[in-house]
Amino acid sequence: MWFEVAPHLVALLIGAAFLAGLVDAIAGGGGLITVPVLLLAGASPLQALATNKLQGTFGAATALVSYARAGQVRPQDQLGTALISFGAGACGALVAHLIPVEVLRMIMPAVLVGIALFFALKPGLTDQPRPRRISVAAFSFGVVPLIGAYDGFFGPGTGSFFMMAFVLLAGYGVLQATAHTKMLNFASNAGSLAVFATSGAIWWGIGLAMAAAQIAGATLGAKLAVHVGARLIKPLLVVTTTGMALRLLWQAWAQ
Repeated sequence: MWFEVAPHLVALLIGAAFLAGLVDAIAGGGGLITVPVLLLAGASPLQALATNKLQGTFGAATALVSYARAGQVRPQDQLGTALISFGAGACGALVAHLIPVEVLRMIMPAVLVGIALFFALKPGLTDQPRPRRISVAAFSFGVVPLIGAYDGFFGPGTGSFFMMAFVLLAGYGVLQATAHTKMLNFASNAGSLAVFATSGAIWWGIGLAMAAAQIAGATLGAKLAVHVGARLIKPLLVVTTTGMALRLLWQAWAQ
């Protein structure tokens, strides 16, 4: 058998991956879609997280290439910070079992709602750049490792956190921030995937099928974001971060 799930679940997982790739390329939050569906398909929490990293890495890479081709980002300019994000993602995955996930689930909804409110209510958030608030070194060695490590051991909202950091601290416009987020998100995904690949928890068959759907969704999402810009990114970011917060609250209540 090619896939680790029943045939009737394959279409569901592939469809979820396509939608996740589209949403993630624009505003982040694709894991909110794919992880629950993987759990629904019978994956253990570790298998769901590991398989999600596999397919999500392809989606982030595709979005990065699409934004680069559109002239919104130069990946070679981010190689240094990408290496930091890669290492942080790997370290986060290594210590995942040491972090009390219950504590994160209590904190994360408030943080995500805060991000949603910031992008919904903050005036003047456009595609135009603004003054940088911290140095490149402080951003690279302070902000990036924290978010990258978070992606390795938990994950939901990583793209939103990177985007908020680029907008609020690095002074980027919304579209430029979205484009630059993808390189660092790809790197942290790849770093954690390198750790999970040795765990034996990845569903390689369905993971690669979902990766193909992620590529298609991310390509479409990046094209939409480039053509519409902040008018599309801001509302979708508010919706996805609010959705992630509600999802985490529901999980905490259910437990």
